[in-house]
Amino acid sequence: MGLQIRALYLPCLNLPLITILGIFVLVTGAADYTNLVFKGCAQQKFQDPSGIYSQNLKNLMESLVSQSSQKSFSTTTSGDGQNAIVGLYQCRGDLTTPQCYTCVSKIPDMVKKLCGQVIAARVQLNGCYLKYEISGFKQVSETELLFKVCGSTQATGTGFEGMRTAAFDSMVNGLKNGFYTGNNQTVFVLGQCEGDLSSDDCGNCVKSAVESVKTQCGDSVSGQVYLLKCFISYSYYPNGVPTIDSGSGKEVVGTKQHTSRTVAIAVGGIAAFLFLIVCLMFIRSLFKKRRVSKQYDGWN
Repeated sequence: MGLQIRALYLPCLNLPLITILGIFVLVTGAADYTNLVFKGCAQQKFQDPSGIYSQNLKNLMESLVSQSSQKSFSTTTSGDGQNAIVGLYQCRGDLTTPQCYTCVSKIPDMVKKLCGQVIAARVQLNGCYLKYEISGFKQVSETELLFKVCGSTQATGTGFEGMRTAAFDSMVNGLKNGFYTGNNQTVFVLGQCEGDLSSDDCGNCVKSAVESVKTQCGDSVSGQVYLLKCFISYSYYPNGVPTIDSGSGKEVVGTKQHTSRTVAIAVGGIAAFLFLIVCLMFIRSLFKKRRVSKQYDGWN
């Protein structure tokens, strides 16, 4: 009987296990907004025999992480005078507040691993960034190019340039609130300015970013550039712009198919759960019959 029960029990577990693994993959896939894009670390480290800078930096990080649970952008200062450290974080405009907190809370440890105890640093993830600098640190231009990524494939003979230009123009005009996503036919664009920029400064920064991405990426089917105070990205889709999952930044085939897939997973999960219950009830029944059978054997 033991071998028969084991043979029945394992197949009963297989379906729920597959469903759980599928859900796990989906959940972990949604964390793409916490992936590292780039880091910028000052060469000079803290001269900190008294530990003042280290403590101020620790306090700064804790404050920024705490504030990210309430809003998507914030600046703060830790310490006084020459010992002061100024920092800020910003989350992408389409992230929820919990996603913003999750994203920002990963950065302090990453700063330690990637930069160490430097006097200024910036760590950019897909969904957020955090930066800090000591008081008096020399600033670069707001439109300074920090990082770029260009797709390896070139778009040719498809009207791509005109569609991308029109999409960029709409983005520049639509960035009044500091964040924009949209598309022109088969070109999708996204842009964001740092939260403390005025509308005019934001527009000027994004215009510089547009010129930069055209120069840097040419006719690449995708590209993104990060300036000190803003960033933009674009992607070209010959078969039409897919639905973009705002939480993960992932592309999905379309809203209808994405919804159908979600429903199918939910239904499959419920069915698997019910199947497991039936299996357990069946096993319980077998054990009960076995106990009754032993009792009758004892009477005989």
